[in-house]
Amino acid sequence: MGVPKKILQSSLLRATSLNAFGVLVKIVIGFATSKVIAVFVGPSGMALVGNLRNFLTSLEGVATLGFQNGIVKYVAESKTSDTELRKAISTIFISLFAIMAICCAALFVFSVFWSNWIFDGNSGFSSIFRILAIALPFYALSIVLIAILNGLGNYRNVIWANIFGNLIGLAISIGLIVQLKLFGALLAIVLSPSALFFVTIVYMRREIPLWTFISIGNFDRSLLKRMGAYSLMTLFSAVCVPLVYLQIRQQVIDVSGVDAAGHWEAMNRISSYYMLFVTTLVSVYFLPKLVLADGNREIRGIFLSYLSTVVPMFIASGLLLFWLRDLVISILFTADFKPVSDLFAWQILGDGFRCVSLIFGCCLIAKKMTQAFFVTEILSLVILYVASHLLLQAVGIRGLVIAHAVTYSAYALVLIGYFGKTLWSPDVS
Repeated sequence: MGVPKKILQSSLLRATSLNAFGVLVKIVIGFATSKVIAVFVGPSGMALVGNLRNFLTSLEGVATLGFQNGIVKYVAESKTSDTELRKAISTIFISLFAIMAICCAALFVFSVFWSNWIFDGNSGFSSIFRILAIALPFYALSIVLIAILNGLGNYRNVIWANIFGNLIGLAISIGLIVQLKLFGALLAIVLSPSALFFVTIVYMRREIPLWTFISIGNFDRSLLKRMGAYSLMTLFSAVCVPLVYLQIRQQVIDVSGVDAAGHWEAMNRISSYYMLFVTTLVSVYFLPKLVLADGNREIRGIFLSYLSTVVPMFIASGLLLFWLRDLVISILFTADFKPVSDLFAWQILGDGFRCVSLIFGCCLIAKKMTQAFFVTEILSLVILYVASHLLLQAVGIRGLVIAHAVTYSAYALVLIGYFGKTLWSPDVS
């Protein structure tokens, strides 16, 4: 009886259960948003929404300087020292205020350029980028606040803040899409994430008096330099990965048409929903532990905990999803999205390899293994782009999900090989 009781009382199970609830809420919200987009916008509109989502992801990385993982590390390390915590928070916010001013100005002044680039020569959505210039500070600050809460170790507040922020975002999205169709869908992508700021600030006030911690006198240049490695790694992924997907989507539109691009975007949306459980759990629970882990033995224990609990649950969920794929499509979308059914098998296979690789990729960031991070990331992006280009020409959009599976299988194998000593030599410290 002792072992089951120990499992039931474990922090991982508690984190997993609350995280599962938070992810379930986000998935339901995502389902509802996807259904509204499918009904009011269709596959072609889904493709344009995907383009803007990729751009916003890249912009998020730039506007936050890629600091998220560095914030988690340095807040986690300094939370027991009021002086060090003030230095960390002051340095983070002063740096971000400067970069956000530049980003907002660039969005507003060059709004026509951004519209032409993101929407393939259509300048009619330039007002979307001017609105984004106003909303971006709220969005970026919410990401930073979530990272601080995460670093303070209160994963419950992180999850609950995301839940309430997503619910508010859902209400905004549905209202805009129903009233304004495609323009409303694009506007929802820009405005709904900002709602999270107003929720996170409430939870932050319960932890620390944040604004009293921010002072120019506490700005620490040395800390900014130490966060540089985290910034470079996060910025690379945040900027380059969405831009590669944006370029691939443009190729799909040229080769197979905008509806096919919408079908691929629909598959990516479904994938992002069920991957949320893993990605959120890794960032909220495992990343702080890897940051503080001392030696190979502790890291190995974290790896095995993840591989023995999270991965099997993901595999079971993936098999269930494949079996129910037609039902999922009918619930989430419309009859126009029926071709998405043919994309599930390879997508789920690729996501399985991605699930395995996440914990190792997270360790590269947590331990600032900068060189290994860039080598593996660049390799995976090159494989993805080249394989997508070749297979798209050969077999159409099904080639994109095959390329996805090829990319993440190679990525997982490379990372497993890199961490082989840590995995199989527990006595090494």
